Amino acid sequence: MYVKICGLREPEHVAAAVEAGADAIGFVLTRSKRQVTPARARELAAAVPERVLTVGVLMGESPEVVRAMAVESGVRAVQLHGDHPHGDFLALKDIPLVRAVAADADLRCGVFGEDLLIVDAPKPGSGEPWDWSAIRGRPSGNWMLAGGLDPANVGRAIAEAEPWGVDVSSGVERDGAKDAGLIRAFVTAAKGSLR
Repeated sequence: MYVKICGLREPEHVAAAVEAGADAIGFVLTRSKRQVTPARARELAAAVPERVLTVGVLMGESPEVVRAMAVESGVRAVQLHGDHPHGDFLALKDIPLVRAVAADADLRCGVFGEDLLIVDAPKPGSGEPWDWSAIRGRPSGNWMLAGGLDPANVGRAIAEAEPWGVDVSSGVERDGAKDAGLIRAFVTAAKGSLR
């Protein structure tokens, strides 16, 4: 099970994710309460081993801005969140790409030229559990389930949706801040699932 921990801002949380066995770590470079500057993302990414994919998360920026932020932050992949047109993906095809969409979008991984697909809740970013079984069998390729996941429910979500991987942000937070113990518990629960 491929596991991505997103929205990391502190070195201890990056370390916890890496030590727990996360496969990818996301840094939010777009406007958000979890936003980090490209310079901060570069500092954090420098501590991440090559085997763990570092991802810069952006939403609504032009391909030129996305490229500049990717270079400045030193991330190895870019996640385009939301309604980015096909042209944005084409303009960035030399960078590993993640397409993050709501569950009612086109759920075929690679249709926009992306390498990975994230399928989020019908209301993306809500952090609330949803009917994961509703998309079972619909997404194709290397796709990650997101939306309302936490250490207690990720095993059930994996069983219901049968994803290739999972992506979490708010589900590993306590009082609005990432929690190293929850990060470790999430990775352990996801990797220990039957899928």
